[in-house]
Amino acid sequence: MTKARLAAKRWWFIMPIIFISYSLAYVDRSNFSFASAAGINDDLGISKGMSSLLGALFFLGYFFFQIPGTIYAERRSVKKLVFWCLVLWGGFASLTGVVNSIPLLAVIRFMLGIVEAAVMPALLVYISNWFTQSERSRANTFLILGNPVTVLWMSVLSGYLIHAFGWREMFIFEGIPAIIWAIFWWFLVKDKPQQVSWLSLDEKQALADALAQEQRNIKAVANYGQAFRSRNVILLCMQYFTWSIGVYGFVLWLPSILRAGKSMGMVEAGWLSSAPYLAATLAMILVSWASDKMQNRKLFIWPLLLIAALAFFGSWALGQHSFWLSYSLLVIAAAAMYAPYGPFFAIVPEMLPRNVAGGAMALINSLGALGSFFGSWFVGYLNGNTGSPAASFVFMAVSLLASVGLTLMVKPEKALAMQTAH
Repeated sequence: MTKARLAAKRWWFIMPIIFISYSLAYVDRSNFSFASAAGINDDLGISKGMSSLLGALFFLGYFFFQIPGTIYAERRSVKKLVFWCLVLWGGFASLTGVVNSIPLLAVIRFMLGIVEAAVMPALLVYISNWFTQSERSRANTFLILGNPVTVLWMSVLSGYLIHAFGWREMFIFEGIPAIIWAIFWWFLVKDKPQQVSWLSLDEKQALADALAQEQRNIKAVANYGQAFRSRNVILLCMQYFTWSIGVYGFVLWLPSILRAGKSMGMVEAGWLSSAPYLAATLAMILVSWASDKMQNRKLFIWPLLLIAALAFFGSWALGQHSFWLSYSLLVIAAAAMYAPYGPFFAIVPEMLPRNVAGGAMALINSLGALGSFFGSWFVGYLNGNTGSPAASFVFMAVSLLASVGLTLMVKPEKALAMQTAH
């Protein structure tokens, strides 16, 4: 048995399941932006301010239930947690297509956030049970690729569904796959490598030994309270908060921003909305590979966020004088914002032991959800009240610059030791 053979087997069995699961979560998270651009506000009598709040309510539910769900996944079962989340979020997503009142829509958006809250940190915990440190950035990236890849094809599909049927049917159709996939998830997934039949006893032991050796190299942390109070975890929470402002301000309002800058139908807006996520997908794969190769996480985070901030400033400076040049800068901004996800989530398991790493990732992700709530609400508010995306470009750029500064302040002990060794 070789490490390469073992790694190949795990990649092929584990990563497609993880990718599909997170991808389906992202359909229900971002298709609201297409409904907003397609007339849901007029049909339900939603004001511009209320529209931005409804788009952001998802992240409020997401914020409150991250840590409890992740602790359950860490101590009990990722399999059971994600199964019920899939069923519930598929149901709530489809229900969005039949609502006729703003209060009911607000409840559904909030509940969607609750049932999706623990999925990403739970899947990060799952990855840490199956992949070693030298593989983790790439494994995290294949998980988070569910984000841009989904928005890529979902942008095109949603544009066509709205054009052919309407925004209600789009929600109904796009919620059903999550419920169907829950059945596959239940029969395909096991929580621990020791429970699967497709690894030999020697392969299971080799993986267990490699993961145990990593834990011996990490300073012990007694409990969640100690982990949550650590300087690096606090900095990473603040960093992810400001980073998420830029990402989700962009994701939720890109179709509306494009239609404000150039007269176009929903199908064309769907195709143009997909291109930034294609660029993001390619950038994420390249950056995660380089990060694992060099074992230097920060080097593949802050420079890219700086590029994204500068691209937003460039789009702001161009205004509506050159739509295609401004659009090209938005493509660059998307690629640069998404590319660092794999290295970023590889930092935590490298500086905290397994007993608290999942909870710390949930805390960081919950602060990201709070940033997503604020970013998606405030970008929608700025766009609605100024009549153009110019102010929101500046807002997202400043948030990303703050994220750059916070990244530079993080000093993971283990990462530093590895850099010195190299």
